[in-house]
Amino acid sequence: MIELEELTKRFGDTLAVDRLTFVVRPGVVTGFLGPNGAGKSTTMRMMLGLDRPTSGDVRIDGRPYAELRDPLKSVGALLDARSWHGGRSAYNHLLCLAQSNGLPRQRVAEVLETVGLGAVAAKRAKGFSLGMGQRLGIASALLGDPRILLFDEPVNGLDPEGIHWIRHLMQKLAAEGRTVFVSSHLMSEMALTAEHLIVIGQGRLLADTSMAAFIAGNSRSFVQLRSPDHERLREVLRDAGVTAVVTADGSFRVDAGDPAKLGELAAEHRIVLHELTGRQASLEEAFMQLTAGSVEYHAHDAGAEPPPGPEVFAPDPATGRRPPAWGEDWRRRRGNDTEGV
Repeated sequence: MIELEELTKRFGDTLAVDRLTFVVRPGVVTGFLGPNGAGKSTTMRMMLGLDRPTSGDVRIDGRPYAELRDPLKSVGALLDARSWHGGRSAYNHLLCLAQSNGLPRQRVAEVLETVGLGAVAAKRAKGFSLGMGQRLGIASALLGDPRILLFDEPVNGLDPEGIHWIRHLMQKLAAEGRTVFVSSHLMSEMALTAEHLIVIGQGRLLADTSMAAFIAGNSRSFVQLRSPDHERLREVLRDAGVTAVVTADGSFRVDAGDPAKLGELAAEHRIVLHELTGRQASLEEAFMQLTAGSVEYHAHDAGAEPPPGPEVFAPDPATGRRPPAWGEDWRRRRGNDTEGV
């Protein structure tokens, strides 16, 4: 179990983590979500004693990480998958970790087979692809057969088979009664993997709840209807006092509607329906709704023109010439960037 109490971290004037209090319990996969810059990595580093809290407390099975007698047997972590010496083979990298932590040599071969690297155990790590490096990092986390596992972006670089494998591995570890804490930006995968969620924004706790309760509490259900008799369905819905929005594909969306009642309404007026679907918003939609006010970095739509700059700039005293407007300068720099390609 991992316990945080009023955990706070400042870097100069920047408050990276703001009085976080929550518990990561064994037996379930707990997802750790937040926008870029929310403080997730800093929080995980403090859990592992890599950063010192400004105030507050974090305990691993009741103790600070620094007081654990056999840390690799208690906690396995994947924070930086490529934190290995490129000149060493996968086997020797893990062997160094095993010998320095009093682990048996045979454990190295076991975890290499578990992560699918048994056939390349003798190859130097510097020649590994991103996905292979990720598997080696996961092997390092599993080496001590720990009770607690922390994974930061574990599916990064993995192919579909690898993503399927790590998802089921984390669920299997949790089913064995271990504590599994995983941070990821891949919402679709998190929705399939985690049962519980911790969500932070700007260093503060936004949610500590089950996956189902999080989605239900931060999004609205809706019913989607489609009929070849589009106009008549519109009239029937309007006359019944049902507010329906026409979507881009021509179907109707009724927020918080009851599929059974809407189906009965259509049947009563002998309207053929090609679709009658009750839908729940996705984890991604719920996450965006909750964290909208906590996003630090905003991007413009792809392909959109850059925002216009001021119409007039003060002239350069040396040349008497004005600098270009922002958009003009952007186009010129973009042209220079692509010149000769």
